[in-house]
Amino acid sequence: MSSEQWCSQQRINDLKQPIGPALDNWSPRPRPPRTTMSGRYCRVEPLQPQHAGALFEAFGADSDGRNWTYMPYGPFEDFDSFERWLQQQCQGEDPLFYCIIDNATDQPVGMASYLRIEPAVGVIEVGHIHFSPRLQRTALATETMYLMMRRVFDELGYRRYEWKCDSLNEPSRQAAKRLGFQFEGVFRQATIYKGRNRDTAWFSILDSEWPRLKSAFEQWLAPQNFDANGEQQQRLQAFLD
Repeated sequence: MSSEQWCSQQRINDLKQPIGPALDNWSPRPRPPRTTMSGRYCRVEPLQPQHAGALFEAFGADSDGRNWTYMPYGPFEDFDSFERWLQQQCQGEDPLFYCIIDNATDQPVGMASYLRIEPAVGVIEVGHIHFSPRLQRTALATETMYLMMRRVFDELGYRRYEWKCDSLNEPSRQAAKRLGFQFEGVFRQATIYKGRNRDTAWFSILDSEWPRLKSAFEQWLAPQNFDANGEQQQRLQAFLD
């Protein structure tokens, strides 16, 4: 948004102070339901204890454990400790965890969650994103993010969708940008995890930006954008430009 556009949206109150646009018809939004989101390549279903075994195996393909570096937990020494952790997450409402299922194999290949859910103001974050090597850099991974965005904006009517990560986590920062999130800045010394400091990079998508992003995702995910080997014909960015 240009400075001119920003200024044109400002209102002035009786005290001659600038104030934001009125939201006369706003009402609190529903919390995300614990139900499945289905797509062509994957489905995103509520995390259940029975997912533990297949997820532990899928995450095990990450032999050096690099996928756990920027997570606040893990890696887990054995299946029992992972299963105990997962069972606790299944019971939570915030974060609200989902398991990502590959439709082709009907097997779990990753996890993601909604968190910091604020129905009163229509803000929600996506996080705890853990894509196994079987899921990374696939159409399933992008469709997962699309399905979660679609629920937030189209089904629930939220105003803002956030992505936050360790500012040193360059793959996560690049993923956010690829998916259409706008970089907002870095909160310095925002938290501590695994005995170390974390500066947190913030990204977001607004409801006003969603229609363009939705169109781009749907064009990219369309069958005609993939060849017989499943390779993309055009990058997602081509539909966003």
